[in-house]
Amino acid sequence: MTAAHADLQAEFLEMPEGLRIDRPEVADGATLWRIAKDSRTLDLNSSYSYLLWCRDFAGTSAVARDAEGTPVGFVTGYVRPERPRTLLVWQVAVDGAYRGRGLAAALLDGLTARVAEESEHTPTTVETTITPGNTASERLFTSYARRHGATVEREVLFQAEQFPDGPHDPEVLYRIGPLSPRFPLSR
Repeated sequence: MTAAHADLQAEFLEMPEGLRIDRPEVADGATLWRIAKDSRTLDLNSSYSYLLWCRDFAGTSAVARDAEGTPVGFVTGYVRPERPRTLLVWQVAVDGAYRGRGLAAALLDGLTARVAEESEHTPTTVETTITPGNTASERLFTSYARRHGATVEREVLFQAEQFPDGPHDPEVLYRIGPLSPRFPLSR
């Protein structure tokens, strides 16, 4: 982590004591899958997909590690190919024993700061989808927007009937931006 990244983290969030944000590694895939499964909120992807995510999208994902280095939370994302200044956040999850400490917000801020620092195109927009009634995610992303001086636009991205595997709530796209000039890091 660079000094600028550390300054940004200090300005926007308080990392819970004893935890650190890091890049995921393939060895973390099984733990990320378990955290997602135990959340009982996220759509659970195959264990294989979490392994691939840790390999192929480590640069746009983050894990929170405890003092022993074990993942206790994660955020996965990617830069949209057609919109290289848009970071799409796929999933955010925190192990039940670590919830309620601001860890999800710290992960989201830390990931956005790192992507801004390392990317060729500094993100100006963050997108995610949230199912109606997921108040924890709604609060996480609307508070993220407030911290970063951005507005939130919402629209249904995928209707319930578009999902082929049975009953599924619609996915509402949250588009957060433009991010404040002080965030992300200027290039």
